[in-house]
Amino acid sequence: MTLKGIKLRIYPNEFQIQHIEMNFGCVRKVWNLMLSMQKDRYENNPDCKFVSNFDMNILLPLLKKEYPYLKQVESTSLQCVNKDLSEAFKKFFEEHTGYPRFKSRKYSRQSYQSKYVNHNIKQINDSYIKLPKLGEMKFKCGRDIPEVIKSVTIRRSPAGKYYAMLTVEDENQAFDKTQAQVGLDMGVADLIITSDAIKFPTIRFDKLLAKKKLNWERKLARRRSLAVKDRAKTKKIGLIEPRPLEDYKNVQKAKRMVAKYSEKVASQRRDYIHKITTKLVQDYDVITIEDLKSSNMLKNHNLARVIANQSWRMIRTMLEYKCEWYGKKLVVVNPFKTSQYCAECGYDDGKHELNIRQWICPNCNSNNDRDINASKNILKKGLEQALVK
Repeated sequence: MTLKGIKLRIYPNEFQIQHIEMNFGCVRKVWNLMLSMQKDRYENNPDCKFVSNFDMNILLPLLKKEYPYLKQVESTSLQCVNKDLSEAFKKFFEEHTGYPRFKSRKYSRQSYQSKYVNHNIKQINDSYIKLPKLGEMKFKCGRDIPEVIKSVTIRRSPAGKYYAMLTVEDENQAFDKTQAQVGLDMGVADLIITSDAIKFPTIRFDKLLAKKKLNWERKLARRRSLAVKDRAKTKKIGLIEPRPLEDYKNVQKAKRMVAKYSEKVASQRRDYIHKITTKLVQDYDVITIEDLKSSNMLKNHNLARVIANQSWRMIRTMLEYKCEWYGKKLVVVNPFKTSQYCAECGYDDGKHELNIRQWICPNCNSNNDRDINASKNILKKGLEQALVK
C-alpha cells in the first residue's frame, strides 16, 4: 500500500465558508501562540528542554479555556498545527532551513489539516463528500477516491477557490514491463528530448493568457495607487480612521483576477507535465535524466523567464514518485559535457554555442542533432551508473 494525495475542488456554501475561515484563523492563532511560547521560553532559559509535539497538545485544553472560540473548530486541526510546528523546529535544528515564522491573516493562501477519525471523512457519492465539521459538500475530481483516507487539508487559493487535499492509502500499481530504456534531455525550444528522437514541444502557457493578466495587473496597480491616496487624504483630515486596504473591494477584485490567471497558467503547465511524465513512465523501464541546477541557469537574464517556465524541477519530482509508484527505475546523472561528446564515437568536440543546433563530428562525420545527441549521452551515462550500483 502507498500513500497518495488526491486534490479535489470543493464548493462550500456560505455557512461552510464561514466555518472554514474561522478554522483558518484558529489554527493561525494556535501556531502563533505556540511559536511565541517556544521563543520566549528559549530566550529566558536557553538550556531548557524543547517542548515537543506531545507536550504542546497537553497545552491545548488550557488554550481552549482562555480562548473559548477554539472549541468551535475541528479539534484535530489544532493538533496538526503542533505537529507542523514541531517538524518546522526539527528542520531548523537539523537541516538549518530557517527559523519558523509567525503566520498572518493577510497571506492569501490559507490552509488547515484534519485527521480521519470515526468516519468524519468519506465520499457520499460521485458529487458529494463529507468533511469534518463541515458536513456534506459538493466536489469535483478526475478520479475515484480510495476507501482508506488518512487526512484532509482544506486550502483556499489566492484566487478565492477552495480545495480539499486527501491523503489516501492506495494499492501499489505497476505498469507492464517494456524492457525499454531512454535518456531525457531538458531543453528550451523543446521541453523534453528523448534518446529515441522524440521531442515534446514547449508550450508557453504564460503567453497564452499574458494579455488578460497584464490588463488586470495594470488595473490592480491603478486601483491600489488610488486607494493609497485616499487613505493619505483621510489620515490628513483626521476626522475618521483610514480604511485598511482590504476594505477596498475594487482592489481586492483586481487582486483575485491576477491570482486567477496566475493559477490557471500554473494548472495548465502542471497538467501538461503530468501527461508527459505518465507517458514516459508507462513506455520505459529505465529513465535517465540530468541533475540540472536551475538556480544557476536563472542567472542568465536573457533566458531566465523561459527557463522558469520549463519547470524542470517539477518534471524530475513527478518522474521520481511515479517511477516509485509504478515499479520503474529513474537514474540521475551529472550533465557534464553531455552536449559536447559525440554519441556515436565519443569524440569531444568542445563547447558549442546555444545557437548551434546541429554539428558534424570531425572524427566520424556523423551529423548530430544537439539535443538528441545529448539525450543519447545521458542514457549511456545512466546505464553505466546503474551497472556500477
